[in-house]
Amino acid sequence: MRESIGTDEITGTTELRQLLGEVMPRAANKERTTLHPRDREWIANSPFLIMSTSDADGNCDASPKGDPAGFVQVLDDRTLAIPERPGNRRADGYLNILANPHIGLLFLIPGRRETLRINGRARLVRDAPYFDDMVVKGHRPILAVEVEVEQIFLHCAKAFIRSHLWEPQQWPVDTLPSPACLVKEVHSDITESIEELEHYYSPENYNAKLYRD
Repeated sequence: MRESIGTDEITGTTELRQLLGEVMPRAANKERTTLHPRDREWIANSPFLIMSTSDADGNCDASPKGDPAGFVQVLDDRTLAIPERPGNRRADGYLNILANPHIGLLFLIPGRRETLRINGRARLVRDAPYFDDMVVKGHRPILAVEVEVEQIFLHCAKAFIRSHLWEPQQWPVDTLPSPACLVKEVHSDITESIEELEHYYSPENYNAKLYRD
């Protein structure tokens, strides 16, 4: 961590509470431990989530997961299953789960400014009867993350309002290079040409490999 110059660091919970204030009663009491029918409905309408994990040493990872809405299976009032599709095979989050089962999930629905937050304990499953319900375009998932739910709550809309995330008219002009150019610039060991990388990252190539290696 870099040396702090001229900063006023917060180092304790008392200092933090003096700055933020006490938790509002509604926020303090909104946690639940079992899925409400509305939670199930939210999950059924969500095509995207962020999965947060950490290893035994506390090194963290946050990974996006997406599929057609309802891709996460609700197995019962306290258990979820998240399918894995072909990817880059780094398996950062899955390696973390093997070392430390604690997991955090953030479910998004396009256009909705609230999010559903679920924390719990995870395990990896090679196969299960419900895999048949996770087939997309003829492909079963590679594995699934089963999550034993420990904490559930809806998160307010303020971050989405401040960021204008779902308001295209407020989006900044995209001035970043293409994915191929970005990869070529930030990784000095890349040997492929820009043309080869442009093909690799093209929508046509990506779409052809969404559910197969």
